[in-house]
Amino acid sequence: MDFFAGSGATAHAVLKQDATDSGNRRYILVQLPEPLDPTDKDQKIAAEFCDEIGKPRTIAELTKERLRRAAKKVRADNPLFAGDLGFRVFKLASSNIRAWDPNRDDLPNTLEESVEHLKSDRTEQDILFELLLKLGLELTVPIEQRNIAGKTVHNISAGTLLVCLAEQIAAAEVEPLALGIVAWHKEQGAAGETTVVFRDSAFADDVAKTNLTAILQQSGLENVRSL
Repeated sequence: MDFFAGSGATAHAVLKQDATDSGNRRYILVQLPEPLDPTDKDQKIAAEFCDEIGKPRTIAELTKERLRRAAKKVRADNPLFAGDLGFRVFKLASSNIRAWDPNRDDLPNTLEESVEHLKSDRTEQDILFELLLKLGLELTVPIEQRNIAGKTVHNISAGTLLVCLAEQIAAAEVEPLALGIVAWHKEQGAAGETTVVFRDSAFADDVAKTNLTAILQQSGLENVRSL
């Protein structure tokens, strides 16, 4: 773990060593998005480099670009190495789920605004990783996705968590979506309990939500949740 990642030298060294001895080491880098000042002679070149690659002028952006290029070079220098040279970037943020904070002088409007529990400026990836944290899964677990009945479904940690965050699920889409999820889950052969998560506001009505839940539970997917 490197709490002052800088240009990413620590991670670069880990990648090179893994490629050398076919290791499977992990690293964690921490770096504040400290701004680079182009008027400072010691930071001018770095700031101009960020401009060239179209990234914000911060040390964190330098770290990420170093890792991208380092991984590419390590792969080129060690074509037989089959290890993972990728990385994930996380930033501290507030929850993706709206807190219940009613305006007691205007409850009808507050209730209407709270129909959608998820913040509109967040991506599916944001929500997925918050789910990992809440369910106690590692942030490095493998994530696959598949289009089922026209909806994107995420399969996390070989079937431990199945997530569909589609914004709309019509009544006619319920059965093919549920059966497709069940079939994919069986392919994975997941051991232990599986959690299935949907966006609560996506369902056309309560009947659609109940039917989808019933199909999943009849196939052994008992733990169905909605956000």
